Amino acid sequence: MLFWRVKPLDQILETAGRKALTRQLGAFQLTMLGIGAVIGTGIFVLTAEAGQKAGPAMMVAFVIAAVVCALAALAYAELAAMIPVSGSAYTYTYGVLGEALAWIVGWALVLEYAVAAGAVSVGWSGYMNGLLKHIDLFGLVQPGTLELPRWLQTGPYDGGTFNILAFSIALLVTWLLVLGTSKSAKVNAVLVSIKIAALIAFIIIALPAVNNQNFEPFFPTGWGSPMGGVGVLGAAASIFFAYVGFDAVSTASEETKNPNRNIPIGLIGSLAVCTIFYLLVGYGAVGAAGSAPMVGADGVALSPGTPEMAAACAMASHADALVCSKEPLAHVMRMIGFGKVGNMIGLAAAVALPSVVLMMIYGQTRIFFTMSRDGLLPEKLSKIHPKYHTPHVITIITGVFVALFGAMFPVGILADISNSGTLFAFIMVSVGVMILRKQQPNRHRPFRTPLVWVVCPLAVAGCLLLFVNLSVYTIGLFFGWAAIGLVVYRLYGYNRSELAPGNNKHGGGPGMDPEPKFHEGPQA
Repeated sequence: MLFWRVKPLDQILETAGRKALTRQLGAFQLTMLGIGAVIGTGIFVLTAEAGQKAGPAMMVAFVIAAVVCALAALAYAELAAMIPVSGSAYTYTYGVLGEALAWIVGWALVLEYAVAAGAVSVGWSGYMNGLLKHIDLFGLVQPGTLELPRWLQTGPYDGGTFNILAFSIALLVTWLLVLGTSKSAKVNAVLVSIKIAALIAFIIIALPAVNNQNFEPFFPTGWGSPMGGVGVLGAAASIFFAYVGFDAVSTASEETKNPNRNIPIGLIGSLAVCTIFYLLVGYGAVGAAGSAPMVGADGVALSPGTPEMAAACAMASHADALVCSKEPLAHVMRMIGFGKVGNMIGLAAAVALPSVVLMMIYGQTRIFFTMSRDGLLPEKLSKIHPKYHTPHVITIITGVFVALFGAMFPVGILADISNSGTLFAFIMVSVGVMILRKQQPNRHRPFRTPLVWVVCPLAVAGCLLLFVNLSVYTIGLFFGWAAIGLVVYRLYGYNRSELAPGNNKHGGGPGMDPEPKFHEGPQA
């Protein structure tokens, strides 16, 4: 079904009502934009998960994930610049590979956005639970007085019953989105500053406390094996979540001065800075607290987010293990005698992370909105609230599911599931860039992927490498979700699509020419 019901790029742009934006962003602004978008949940939350999967070698995993992200970002930037409209990879795939694959990508993006929002909610709850346990409110209450019962701190897979804080923050953010509350640039800048300040404080304090013995053995779980979920490659597949957000640089192509020069600088620069931050944080965390993985009776490292791992961490002898912590950075600070700094880092995460939940849910609702506009989902989902002028129906539905994800599942499982959808979407985008270079070589490209026949194949290979190193459970869930999506498409979207015979408003259909006539602009 490749190239079946391709929606012409010119039609996509016309539908979205394209408007020219002022080119005013330089390389430095793009780099700062990327740093602000990337640094967030992953490094605050997944350090413990990475330590369980790879031990000290998590630092190698950070580098591998960064390289794959850089390759995918360079491919992503070309389509983002050509098609500056909502819908992300779903829209790009619709305009190049056709409706069926676009549907699968859009369906997979549920994993990238909605499930990721659930993961961030769980990460936030971990830091909030840590604050409630250790904070004394300036001496007004004793530490532990505000702590929630264990069964309300985590979901059933992680030793609890219902993560009430993750559930609550997701619903609160959903309510704000229905009201139309948006993140201003100034608020975002403040939150980014808080996150970076917290990481810098952690690095300054943790590095002097490093004990080199904590790095032995450096590769306790090896490189891992396909569908194993552990080892360096398994950790890289999870840590990929820590870099999600780099596409913010790609989507700014239309507002960038000299994009062919500045977009690569912004992408590589922001990823390089973030990777340095991550390596220093990882080095400080492992060196100061150690990251020996929990192993089962067979001597094999346990998978994070499983009942077996929860049981191992519940043992008194493992109470202070980094790999068991739900708030790893704050935990390390407390272990080395800086409890108040740990509380401040926890507070920084608690303040900054809800904005990430907001962005994730926002992105998910806009993709569903675009799919509904294309006829692939019910029109009622794109209904606009008469007072708040927001897509309230799909926002509420998405928010409820995000809240339930956060309440029931641990952060590691949710992050890996999210990564499966993201990696698949990036593979489709990279393939789409190569196909479009052959199909429409003369189309105006504000940004052109450098060395496209090297970068794009490497991006596909890198994404596949990380995908196959997710756990068997995660890969199986991805394909199961894709199969459900195909059934939904066949029963609903296939006949109701805007491009279906009799429904098409623009004169296209199954036999649509994949390269429509267009006005050729100058080549960048």
